[in-house]
Amino acid sequence: MGRTLVLLRHAKADRPNGVPDVDRPLTERGHADSALAGAWLMKHGYVPDLVLASPSRRTRQTWHSVAVALANAGSPTVRYERDIYEGSAADLLKVLQQTEAGFQTIMMVGHNPSISQLSEMLDPAGEADSDGLRTCGIAIHEVATDWASVVTAARTATHTARAD
Repeated sequence: MGRTLVLLRHAKADRPNGVPDVDRPLTERGHADSALAGAWLMKHGYVPDLVLASPSRRTRQTWHSVAVALANAGSPTVRYERDIYEGSAADLLKVLQQTEAGFQTIMMVGHNPSISQLSEMLDPAGEADSDGLRTCGIAIHEVATDWASVVTAARTATHTARAD
């Protein structure tokens, strides 16, 4: 049985003066877009059993809004990984490859450029947007191997949630 990787770039974040990058909160639009992303994921059946997220405030807030939309679908395991905040695409891939085989659908909530670069690495057909994932952009990768062997994905689709 194949596995699914959902890559989600955090939603639109504010840049308040004097606030460290890791503590930047979502904007009002960011909260709305995150809720829409969760609704889209629920509608299309992309419900994670594991969430791997950056520990930054904006990614935690993005996940929280998505989780509210997915609440009726169960409670995934959630892990906050420092490498998703600070790391390169190769570091994100390593986090994924170290995941236990029992998880079928993993959502990774992260930052650009690494989350978009990981999506490109997993897209052998070159269907990813060359500009990368927008804020609250979603890339779905259907994976034919176990997580430890992930290098390329079989199918990729992208979606961006916007509350315009």
